[in-house]
Amino acid sequence: MSIYQGLTTSFKYQVMQGQINLASNNIYMALYNGNASLGPSTTNYTSANEITGTGYTAGGQLMTGVTVQFDSQNNIVFVNWSNVIWTPATFSARGALIYDATASNASIAVLDFGSVKSCSNSFTVTMPANTSTYALIRG
Repeated sequence: MSIYQGLTTSFKYQVMQGQINLASNNIYMALYNGNASLGPSTTNYTSANEITGTGYTAGGQLMTGVTVQFDSQNNIVFVNWSNVIWTPATFSARGALIYDATASNASIAVLDFGSVKSCSNSFTVTMPANTSTYALIRG
């Protein structure tokens, strides 16, 4: 199995159709083990190979602190969220799926952690800098 990082193809289509509103919908992050098969063709949240462990609930966690901004000098729209933190937490994860629970669990993006990450106290997925160059979603 494999995890390929990036925006999902279905998200690109659905956002252009106005079916996903990143600023107001309930966006979640679910965590997965190394056996997960996630990537551009992932269309919806799946529980297949989702992690289990202390402090983790199936379906993941609601993402908060969303910002949608426009860099008028570079004509780039960018979106980011606050860091996602599980605490207490005792589990391991290889990647994540960001999905829109409001839009029938439609996939948005896949994150590849590069290797299995383990924790015994808290687990934090650190969002990139909230700029038009580094934000999680930009275009």
